[in-house]
Amino acid sequence: MTSMVNKIFLQTRCPLILAKRFRGKINIQRPRKPHYERALVEAVTTPVYQHPPLSVERCTAEAERKDEALPNPYLEIIAREIHNWFNHSQCTGIFHMNSMSAEDHFNARVVFHKQNMHLKSYPKKAIHLALSGSRYEEILPLFEARCAVVFSPDGQPSKLLKVTKKTPHLILIGAIAEERILNRNQFTAYAALPSLDIVRAQFANVLHSAAVDLVSKMETHQGNLVRMLEAHAKSLDPEK
Repeated sequence: MTSMVNKIFLQTRCPLILAKRFRGKINIQRPRKPHYERALVEAVTTPVYQHPPLSVERCTAEAERKDEALPNPYLEIIAREIHNWFNHSQCTGIFHMNSMSAEDHFNARVVFHKQNMHLKSYPKKAIHLALSGSRYEEILPLFEARCAVVFSPDGQPSKLLKVTKKTPHLILIGAIAEERILNRNQFTAYAALPSLDIVRAQFANVLHSAAVDLVSKMETHQGNLVRMLEAHAKSLDPEK
């Protein structure tokens, strides 16, 4: 019966209601102005704060003051290590470090390590903490840029310059040799000098040659006098 009724009479369906905002989507970049009453309420309820005028110099000074007030134990440990390296290294090279990958940096460390040298790079704060007030304080301006330090306990500057040619990412800008701060040209001239043993041998040879020359000059007149007397004696004795 119900099937016959459905075929004879029209069926009624419930409409599907969807809520849609007028004029499409909301423009986030250029929102519509609120209604006058709403804008009035928002203007009245907006809090007003009085912030003190801040400047970049003031913020920087306050940040530096906070950093100085808080001691950093880790930087102190690194500073002691840096100070120990500078005091126990016979030859120290300071290099400007260009942009390089981690693999190139590792290869450079391996090249120096094979020659009993150590490539180190430290934070600027740790270097300032280690060298401030020491005899190497004059080299602190070099570390304003990105720098690396090579320590050579054996003290062989010629070998250090030779190894530097294999690391184009590192540029020598200064060095410390025999507790003296040298620039690039001075360090190159120092590396061209012979070793201390050779210089000592040359100095001993000079002293020995001077002594031999002095003795030979002192014996020359005596020898000439003896030969002249012998010749005169032979001339007086006809039998001889």
